[in-house]
Amino acid sequence: MTAELFTPFRLRGLTLNNRVVVSPMCQYSSKDGCMQDWHLMHLGQFAVSNPGMIIIEMTNVAADGRITPFCKGLYDDRTEAALKRVIDYVKSLADVPIAIQLAHAGRKASTSPPWQGGASMGIDAGGWQTVAPSAIAHSADATLPRALSTMEVEDLVATFALAAERALRTGFDAIELHGAHGYLLHQFLSPLSNQRDDQYGGTLENRMRFPLQVFDAVRSAWPDDKPLGMRISATDWIDGGWDLPQSLALAHELEQRKCDFLDVSSGGLADSQKVKAGPGYQVPFAEQIKQQTELAVMTVGMITEAQQAEKIIASGQADLVAIARGFLYNPRWVWHAAHTLGHTLKYPNQYLRCAPARIAV
Repeated sequence: MTAELFTPFRLRGLTLNNRVVVSPMCQYSSKDGCMQDWHLMHLGQFAVSNPGMIIIEMTNVAADGRITPFCKGLYDDRTEAALKRVIDYVKSLADVPIAIQLAHAGRKASTSPPWQGGASMGIDAGGWQTVAPSAIAHSADATLPRALSTMEVEDLVATFALAAERALRTGFDAIELHGAHGYLLHQFLSPLSNQRDDQYGGTLENRMRFPLQVFDAVRSAWPDDKPLGMRISATDWIDGGWDLPQSLALAHELEQRKCDFLDVSSGGLADSQKVKAGPGYQVPFAEQIKQQTELAVMTVGMITEAQQAEKIIASGQADLVAIARGFLYNPRWVWHAAHTLGHTLKYPNQYLRCAPARIAV
């Protein structure tokens, strides 16, 4: 009997060979927004393992949208060429769909890499003025962002669409918009970070307006046969913030727009969050959205074991499982999961000697 984790899944015109997705993981290893040789190794090792899909790390649509000066972007010919070099190489290794996560960090931009503390960087230290829906910092020690004007918000919608056009030329199979983890789209959604008094703030409808406009603009720029989805934080884990009922309202709006998948995460808006973390702790959010919409749903967060992932898919809690740190620790996670679940995978010829059946002989 085939494990449900290793059954195909269709997203619009794209077929995934299994339900395992490599989650986007920031590497903070780009130079002036351009991917480097590190990314050839980082993504290439996952492609050889044959997951259902790889979503590459948060890719910023503007230079001032980068989390750090070492984050990658897709906003000019240089960054596009650097990205295409990496994607062409990864696709030469295996026939695995590759998606790009388009984003803008908003008030969480202009920081140092995590291993250097992740603190806000002033202009004199190589940072830049950050922007946000409202002039509210995400933590007590963070730089105060500048509130975007209405015209600037409208311009950013077009900026996302231009990045989608570049993504198409680069050879991507799908796009995920990053509406989670406290970055710009999420900042507009949450009443804690969005205190605007124009058409982009106040009511839930107004707070959803910018993310939905971005979705519509990217959908118009992206071919009809290619999937487009969004990652959301189902809750801020803060009283009075973004929560599951509001996430369901957004999901219904995206469903009406023929969104192809919703990648359900949580948190990241502010340091005051009280996250109740544990194995599969975000699965119930994905399950609720799957039960109340017709959207394809991806779950993520502390999914580490093959049996755990299989149960999520087999029980109908989600359609896809996204794995991040599990792949960093074990780039062959898919191979080992297949062996655990009794599923036979095709190995690259160069690696046939390590296939379980060969080892057992």
